Amino acid sequence: MELPKIISVDDHVVEPPHVWQAWLPRKHREKGPRVEQNRWGPFVHKAGARYINTIDEENGILGDAWYYEDRLIYVHKRFVAIPLEATPGGDVSKFDRETMEMTPVTYEEMRPGCYDRDARVEEFEANWMDGSLPFPTFPRFCGQTFMEGEDKELGLACVEAYNNWMIEEWCEPSGGMNIPLGIVPMWDPDLAAAEVKRIAGKGCHAICFSELPVRLKLPSIHTGHWDPLFAACDDNHVTICMHVGSSSTNPAASPDAPAAAHGTLAFNNSMASMSDWLFSGKLIEFPGLKLAYSEGQIGWIPYALERADEVWDRHNAWMHTKEKIPEPPSSYYWGRIYGCFTADQIGLLNIEHCGVDNVCFETDYPHTDTSWPHSKEYAEKITAQLSDDLVYKVLRGNAIEMLSLDRE
Repeated sequence: MELPKIISVDDHVVEPPHVWQAWLPRKHREKGPRVEQNRWGPFVHKAGARYINTIDEENGILGDAWYYEDRLIYVHKRFVAIPLEATPGGDVSKFDRETMEMTPVTYEEMRPGCYDRDARVEEFEANWMDGSLPFPTFPRFCGQTFMEGEDKELGLACVEAYNNWMIEEWCEPSGGMNIPLGIVPMWDPDLAAAEVKRIAGKGCHAICFSELPVRLKLPSIHTGHWDPLFAACDDNHVTICMHVGSSSTNPAASPDAPAAAHGTLAFNNSMASMSDWLFSGKLIEFPGLKLAYSEGQIGWIPYALERADEVWDRHNAWMHTKEKIPEPPSSYYWGRIYGCFTADQIGLLNIEHCGVDNVCFETDYPHTDTSWPHSKEYAEKITAQLSDDLVYKVLRGNAIEMLSLDRE
């Protein structure tokens, strides 16, 4: 059987410079997001994917940057947006990720598929794909940028403008390649619920949320604070997608550990989040609610489920868990929580324990983890031991269910 076309449930859009200046109401455009170009000194990487960026007009490297409310928010980087030099002469077969450094980059120096819809469609068609769920870049993984702004009226307008652009410009003309993923105003669960209802009516069935809201100084999922949002997602078949890093924190490691140690531990926040959800009772209260751990990988899931069930059973005498969670916690996982992976051979070897209906593939374009431009060959390799039915589920079928897509 020929490999099914891939539907990737985690890619990233580098928002083109015009988004908010074109889609915001005119009264908000002056303070709204805009792009400026400067020369930048070396970046200092801080915890929570934050950076210290210093303008160096004499010796710095040219790069495009986003400003919001007249504050510098984000400078584009080569390891987040594939630079042209990574594909010398435009030859994608020579893709060299060693060029994807933590240095500034301009839009003109990126592969157009990073930010241009039509170029991305071509990029993905050549990569054996016909579907892609794009996470935001400048707004951050759950729209933290607008939550952290001072003017919440402007912030809400920016959220709505982003979602309108995402649905109407980035996705609708793409022939189904780009699948809409919305953001919500994280500072107000009632406004977030209203935005879910609005965009679901426009065909958007996935939103970004934080893996651990408390790390953003927001209430936890246990408090009831988020219930209006969860109810809206449940009622409108909208999946809650929690990307690694959406809590703006790194999993625990030594403060002076190399960056690779933190990168290896990235899945840890997903595991902590899933434990939260399994014992929260929210998957009982909202019986149709679906969750996705984007770029969280899957190899850890079988043990996490096993341990959750053991804790539920063995420690009930003093934890009293069964009063709230009447069935083993893993009961609420199957078909409800999606583990999304870029590279996880161990997880695929244990797919029966990860859940044959719970696993989705990601190409993670245009980040350094991406399997592009060889995703077809890579997918054939890692699924070689699976049956045709399972290959279909992993590369396509489960994504269709997760995102309520009207396709086969």
